Amino acid sequence: MADIDTISKYLIQHYPDHFAHFVLAREDVEVIDVIETEQTTVESRRADSFIRVRIGEDEALVHNEFQTTDSSPSMPRRMAGYIGRAIEHHGLPIYSNVIYLRPDAGQRDPGFYEQALPGYRVVIQYNVIRLIEVEGQHILDAGHSGLIPFTPLMKPPEGMTSDAWLQQCIHTARTRPIDRSPKADYLAGMVALSELVYTSETISDIIFKEGIMDIIRESSLIQQFTQQSREEGIGQGIQESIQEVLEIRFGLRETDPLFARIAAIEDLQRLKQLHRAAIQVSNLDEFGRMLDSTV
Repeated sequence: MADIDTISKYLIQHYPDHFAHFVLAREDVEVIDVIETEQTTVESRRADSFIRVRIGEDEALVHNEFQTTDSSPSMPRRMAGYIGRAIEHHGLPIYSNVIYLRPDAGQRDPGFYEQALPGYRVVIQYNVIRLIEVEGQHILDAGHSGLIPFTPLMKPPEGMTSDAWLQQCIHTARTRPIDRSPKADYLAGMVALSELVYTSETISDIIFKEGIMDIIRESSLIQQFTQQSREEGIGQGIQESIQEVLEIRFGLRETDPLFARIAAIEDLQRLKQLHRAAIQVSNLDEFGRMLDSTV
């Protein structure tokens, strides 16, 4: 499955006003900028998106988190962290939202974090949006291009089958007045999002009926995902080769911390250097020092 975060951020970057209007349920919002999200936690979590907006005379942030499943740690804890750091860094009012993509996700999200200690009470609220509860036809009718790729995950019209709804959504996306290159990314994004709910067979049948396979193949998003998958596969192969060399030469076991450290490395150039080192070093201690020196 394609990277849902990448797709969501791509759509927000290209259509930030549509998302701001959608989550705030108001049109009097002027988008100033989409802020690059470098905010991380100790677990290296990164907030999904911040849109700097003007509402009336005042500036604010619109913060959106996209979730496919329920979160661990809990979403209230994560949102409290994101919101607190955003307030500290930007010093602006913030409208925070969690957008749940899968139909079964977010049902137990209370929409707030609360610490109830006497004298130290903390309450941080945010908006919970479950797409399955959003009337998808309203989004199609409104014509907000940035939101249309998400409509297959929304509530279909009464009495319409899920397959018919997906085809209607894809047909609407195909006929949007968008140039061919961005349309390829647009359609590829919708198809990838649809994989969260629909079977591959259903999606393939509708893609064939709508005749959009050629344009989807042109998508830079698809090419990016393909390259990522290829690099991940190559990286995993080198990781396994390093582990195997060290096992044969020095009896490295899966329980050894070195084994896990090698498995955590993603950089291909670094893995290639370590593979050569695994062949050349005299013992595991030397390899460990080599591993430390390439951090």
